[in-house]
Amino acid sequence: MSDYLQRAKFFRTKKRLGQNFLIDSNVIDDIIEYANIKTDDTVLEIGPGIGFVTEQLIKRAKKVIAVELDNDAINVLQKLEANNLEIVHQDILKTDLTSLISCNDIKVKVVANIPYYITSPIIVHLLGEIDDLNNKNRNCINGIILMVQDEVAKRMCAYPGAENKAYGLLSILSQFWADCKIVRFVDKRFFYPAPKVNSSVVKLDIREEPLLKLSDYKHFRRVVKAAFSQRRKTLKNCLVQFGYSKEAIESAFNKCVLQENIRGEKLSIQQFGELSEALINANKN
Repeated sequence: MSDYLQRAKFFRTKKRLGQNFLIDSNVIDDIIEYANIKTDDTVLEIGPGIGFVTEQLIKRAKKVIAVELDNDAINVLQKLEANNLEIVHQDILKTDLTSLISCNDIKVKVVANIPYYITSPIIVHLLGEIDDLNNKNRNCINGIILMVQDEVAKRMCAYPGAENKAYGLLSILSQFWADCKIVRFVDKRFFYPAPKVNSSVVKLDIREEPLLKLSDYKHFRRVVKAAFSQRRKTLKNCLVQFGYSKEAIESAFNKCVLQENIRGEKLSIQQFGELSEALINANKN
């Protein structure tokens, strides 16, 4: 850790960019192992910073595309001088992955240690929304290893009834397009400068098809959004607020065998799918 720590201290980190560099070699090794990098893989690294993970990726992958926003970090990365490293000075949220790779020929493995404040936007950018069936970025990816705030990791992988109301919109978005699993806890002391919170590494295996087969994905997204719009209210009241008639809700609840006072956080993704379809049918009648 000492070598990484000294190198990190030499770099002037920028708080506004959420820069916290991973300085523990064991965690870095684990990230590489979880990513399962093969010699013919192309890796997209998001937020490489000053290259501690990048150094290991370029030893294993056929090609590494490192997307970094910070000018000063770019200058450090360029000193790696690896033939299989392409450095892209860009904001990942404004980057179309098809501009970096030919997705018809190859899919990338994504490795990312991202600023906590843009975690959700990046997940949406990579996976697409629930109803985005042909998202260009997702079609370029076959797996993601993501370092995120521990609380966010728990939300991504949460199931109905999870502690601290972790289950919600982010859980459904993450799991709808990927098999989601927390693979490692990372203490905040393994970063420099140390953040105020701990982190976890999340592994996302991209699904070729969405988790559910539905007749109307936009409607499903609307139902889920309604369910979590006001957590203190029952699911029924939330749906009423989103414009559904009490008659349609009652009909759909009866068909799905849902208790009248149930809250959205108690429904599985599959149950949300059943409810969405039932509401569509109830509105037709």
